[in-house]
Formats: sequence, structure tokens, C-alpha cells
Amino acid sequence: MEFPTYELSPWNYILTAPAIFSYPIIPENYVHWTQTPESHIFSADLPGVRKEEIKVEVEDSKYLIIRTEAVDESTIPGRSFMRKFRLPGMINIDEISAGYEDGVLTVMAPRSITRRGLLIDPAAVPERLEVLARAA
Repeated sequence: MEFPTYELSPWNYILTAPAIFSYPIIPENYVHWTQTPESHIFSADLPGVRKEEIKVEVEDSKYLIIRTEAVDESTIPGRSFMRKFRLPGMINIDEISAGYEDGVLTVMAPRSITRRGLLIDPAAVPERLEVLARAA
């Protein structure tokens, strides 16, 4: 009587190796970015961090910085976190708002100008356009 022999493929060793799954699939400093017609929304999971330890700031009117800092020198924040994003050009910087609820930080950056369709009335265009300067 013969017993069946099973050959293990290399995938069995790779998929069961603890080194592959010892790291989280989503990095700890991951921030989800979504855009809507009205605003850009950044959301970050920051469990265990107090509201006082979170700092959201705009640098040089171009960069959004989200970080955690200690409230005073004797304490350390619940989690070390820092991300820097380049903001799009059409953002109303004065109306950026942030909220922290149930361990999730949400930053909303509203757009300053919404895109609208351009309508040219054919009656408003003159029949003959005058050329002021010729191209070289």
C-alpha cells in the first residue's frame, strides 16, 4: 500500500511566515484624504491621544501640518504622530476647521472658488476683432 506524498510549495512557507504579518498593513501615520466639490477632507485615526495634544497648523499658506505634542514638558503624548501635506492652490486658509471625536481627527479645508461653467453669449462677441499686436 502506498501513501500519498504531499509536496509543500514555497508559498506555504511565505504565507505562514510571521515576519510578513508582524507589521500592520496600514501604516500608523496614515491619513485619508477625500475631496468634494466644496472642500478637501483629511481624516486620521489617533486613538489614545487627548484633544489637547493634537496640533493642526498651516505653514507658509502652502502646507497643512498635523502633529501630536506634549501639553507640558513633564508629559509625553499618547502617540507620536506627524504628517505634512501640500495644500491645493484654491483653498480658503482662513476657514480651515478641525474636529476630534472618538479617536478620529477630521480636518476640512474648504475651496475658495468653485468651478463653474463659462457661458459666452454669441451676441456679445463683435463681428470683427481688432488685432493690437501681431505675434512674432
